Amino acid sequence: MNIPATAHEPNVISINVGGRIFQTTKQTLTLAGTDSLLSQLATESTTRFVDRDPGLFSVLLYILRTGNLPARSASFDVRDLIEESRYYGIEPFLIDSLSNPSQFEAFDLRKSRILQLNGRDSPSTIAPTSNGGGGLHVAHGSKITSFDWSLRRKSTVLTSFSAVDSLLEISPGVLAAGATDFPGLQIIDLENGGIVRTTLNWENVASSTVQATGSSSEFLFASFESSRRNSNSIMVYDLSTLLPLLELDRCDVYGAGNDSAIPSNKLRWIQSCNLLMVSGSHASPSGVSGHVRFWDVRSRSMVCEIKERGDCFSDVTVSENLSAVFKVGVASGEVFYTDLRGLGGKDHQWICLGEEKKRGVNERKGVGCKIESYGNHVFCSKGSGIELWSEVITGLVGNARRDVLEERVFRKNSFAAGSGENKITGLAFGGSRMFVTRKDQQSIEVWQSPSRGVSM
Repeated sequence: MNIPATAHEPNVISINVGGRIFQTTKQTLTLAGTDSLLSQLATESTTRFVDRDPGLFSVLLYILRTGNLPARSASFDVRDLIEESRYYGIEPFLIDSLSNPSQFEAFDLRKSRILQLNGRDSPSTIAPTSNGGGGLHVAHGSKITSFDWSLRRKSTVLTSFSAVDSLLEISPGVLAAGATDFPGLQIIDLENGGIVRTTLNWENVASSTVQATGSSSEFLFASFESSRRNSNSIMVYDLSTLLPLLELDRCDVYGAGNDSAIPSNKLRWIQSCNLLMVSGSHASPSGVSGHVRFWDVRSRSMVCEIKERGDCFSDVTVSENLSAVFKVGVASGEVFYTDLRGLGGKDHQWICLGEEKKRGVNERKGVGCKIESYGNHVFCSKGSGIELWSEVITGLVGNARRDVLEERVFRKNSFAAGSGENKITGLAFGGSRMFVTRKDQQSIEVWQSPSRGVSM
């Protein structure tokens, strides 16, 4: 083969890193940005010597070329890669490669590290960073502790809440925090020591507490309940200005036993449908009842409502990738789904993914179970373990025939349970990571695929 020599090729750049010669193109180096050292090296006409580690440089060069983390990176400590990426001026590329959701391998998750919290309070709620970079905010007691994307740097701020029940990052370094026993939704600026920028309240209600928060690219949603617990509503705010726009799902309670007494305690925006999913449940001597409602925010109309009785949900979530709503039954403890395309139709039904059995309302097998979706998977906590549900693609489903419910098949895998492990109280996902909290534990578990990512 006649391979042309590279010595006279003006587009090829040679770099000597720690005694090892690397060759790459000017285009690759300039991808790093004009302020980076690598971009400056692209202008060199002779081989430039850089007194750094060649092994770490090879990983960073691979990331620059492909945007992905090479398998060999597992032999390096993340702190070393962070230091090198900052030296060369390409830390954003390392962040993207480490936290890219495409690196998330649900079937190969392993506990990679434990994030310790200060104080004696267990986490009450956790919220991934809004940019999907794999960072995390944790509410524990009256404090909020934040971890950056590397999970090495953390900061803690003190709030005016005795306990934070709702937590959401609405922009980098800005949190929306609320509590079920303290009025108002506080907008907290972490970059300025945790000061409260403003407090959002339910209009025309003197004192109201926050039951849940959610957001889309345009809106911030907050579920409020009056201090007397005789009314509840969902306020919609402009995400950029935080000005109130409208009110949804207002319910005023008259008399006992009215389902309207149930405030929504979970809000999820469904981007593909432009709908807001709200859900809430309530336990009484006669059992657990609840609702799952879907609102068109722009028209202020409720598109669909699922009234839950019998085996009501302990928790509910929605997966846009799987085009389905999932719940875990509070009585049976089993996972059910209903197709998004069937919402509002006469044939709407919950389909059990496990071994459906008739159970009395007092059995409560699913009490405390949590369910969340991420990517093409659904995760449901069961005691100290987790069930992972994934769709098995059949020929008809592969041909976009998901409208036929009977053709959908899901497979279960179980993991995370260990001898003596405490019950799981929370699940959250960000970038390539899964975060887990457990009862009476002052820490957070970080789960990742060992084949994807460096040593933590």
